[in-house]
Amino acid sequence: MSDNRKYYYLKLKENYFDDDSIVLLESMQDGVLYSNILLKLYLKSLKHGGRLQLDEDIPYTAQMIATITRQQIGTVERALQIFLKLGLVEVLDSGTFYMSNIELLIGQSSTEAERKRAARLQNKALSAPRTNDGHLSDIRPPEIEIELEKEIEIKREIEKGRSARAYGRYQNVFLTDEELADLQASFPTVWGQYIEKLSEYMASTGKRYQSHAATIRRWAGEDAKKAAPPTRNRDYSVKEDETV
Repeated sequence: MSDNRKYYYLKLKENYFDDDSIVLLESMQDGVLYSNILLKLYLKSLKHGGRLQLDEDIPYTAQMIATITRQQIGTVERALQIFLKLGLVEVLDSGTFYMSNIELLIGQSSTEAERKRAARLQNKALSAPRTNDGHLSDIRPPEIEIELEKEIEIKREIEKGRSARAYGRYQNVFLTDEELADLQASFPTVWGQYIEKLSEYMASTGKRYQSHAATIRRWAGEDAKKAAPPTRNRDYSVKEDETV
């Protein structure tokens, strides 16, 4: 029986622990302990797009974080203060803790998808085209191209501004505060429906878009045209009476 549930994972680059913030963190007293707490918080925030929440309505408090990380409340409170100073954690207007740069570390898949992807990559490797001199071609298989496109998209979203946040059921629709406000003003009654529609569409098809706000605007425009009543061209010219 296939397992099609969604799983979230953390993608760490090989130089993650060489980042200045992590080096400074681990150089402090109890720094290695703080680093461990940080990784646990990254993992706990994955399914909510970087927000530390028990569910959609309940954000984690310092006491709750101490419980889920199995650490003393004092240790967690000190760690959070250090994370805030180093820019590793932010506090949103709602008071929810948000893990900075989570877009660079988050991934999503299912066990069934992972098995199929591994099989495709193996087949591609076995049947990789060769050049005239017998060496393997440097043409990348489609799956690797898709991964690179996803990385480029995420980087574009980060460069767009730190206010870009994840929305939608699958936390895969990224909008800046300005884009969200513009959509709310332009489509006051249906903006949320289009965000959910885009989130579910990308999750089910694997498609990605350079600008999620522009895609929502385009979809809304197309739906508005379909809903508009057809125009009728009326002929107001005077016809001469036919003579017999």
